[in-house]
Amino acid sequence: MVMRYSLKQLAVFDAVATTGSVSQAAELLSLTQSATSMSLSQLEKMLGRSLFERHGKRMALTHWGVWLRPKAKKLIHDAQQIELGFYDQHLISGEISLGASQTAAEHLVPNLISNIDNDFPEIRISLGVKNTSGIIEGVLDYKYELGIIEGRCDDSRIHQEVFCTDHLIIVAAAHHPFAKHEKVSLAQLEQAKWVLREHGAGTRTIFDSAIHGKIPDLDVWREYEYVPVLRTLVANGQYLSCLPYLDVVKYIERGELVALNVPELNMERTLSFIWRSSMDQNPISDCIRREGIRMIKNHNVIR
Repeated sequence: MVMRYSLKQLAVFDAVATTGSVSQAAELLSLTQSATSMSLSQLEKMLGRSLFERHGKRMALTHWGVWLRPKAKKLIHDAQQIELGFYDQHLISGEISLGASQTAAEHLVPNLISNIDNDFPEIRISLGVKNTSGIIEGVLDYKYELGIIEGRCDDSRIHQEVFCTDHLIIVAAAHHPFAKHEKVSLAQLEQAKWVLREHGAGTRTIFDSAIHGKIPDLDVWREYEYVPVLRTLVANGQYLSCLPYLDVVKYIERGELVALNVPELNMERTLSFIWRSSMDQNPISDCIRREGIRMIKNHNVIR
C-alpha cells in the first residue's frame, strides 16, 4: 500500500498542534507560512477530516486531531531513530525538550547540561521549568520529550525512572521561637503559621502526605510557586515552611534559616526522569538519562 501522506505533512501537523498557530509552526520548522498552511490543508484533504478548529489565529485540535497526534508523533520519532541509527553514539545529534521541576532545574540540570555539552556537543537541549504536575502534563501533551519530576507519577502513559533521592525539611528563621528547640512536636507545628508551595508541586504533595492524619488543621497563610519567595518570607518573618534540602542548605549554613528537628516526619523523596511510554528507545533521551545517573553516582550532589 502506497502512503499518500508525507513525514513533512505530519511534522507540520505536529508543529501546529504544539504551537496552536500556523505562523509559529512555520517559524519552528523554518518553512514559509504558505508552505506550512498548504501542507496542513493537503493532509486534511487526503485524510478527509478536519484536524483543527480555527478560532481566529489560534488552532485547536478536533477529535480526529487528538486521535492522530500520538500516532503522528510516533512516526516522526521512528523516522528520527532511523536517521540516528546510522551514526555512532559519540555522534548523536539533535534537539530535545526537557522539562524540570524547580529544585532539579536549579541544582541538577545545569551540571547535567554542562556534561552533555562536553560529551555530546551536537545535542541541543531546550528547558522548561514547571511544578511536577506541569511537567507531567507537558510530557503527556508532547511539550517535553523528557521530564524530571519530584515524587511519583502513577499515570500509565508515563514511564518513570528514579535516578536520585533527597529529602524535605521544615525550616524557620533563626529568630523564630521554635529555632531554639531541640525537638519540635506535631502539636507545635499545628500552632504555627505556614507558607508553602502551591498544590501540584511535588514538594507540596510529599509534605501533605507526610502530615496526613497527623496534623488535622494546618494554618497555611500563603502559597507560592517560587522557592526564593518562600525562603525570604521564612527568613524575615514568623513563618515555617517545608522545602527541599538542596534549596535551603546554603541559608542554613549562613545562619539565616534553621532546620527544625521533627522526629515524627520522614520526608525523603525521589527525583525521576519521565517520558511517554510510547516514545521509548530515543538515543538522545537515553543519553541524557544515562548522564544524569552517572553524574549522581560520581558526585555527592544529593546528601
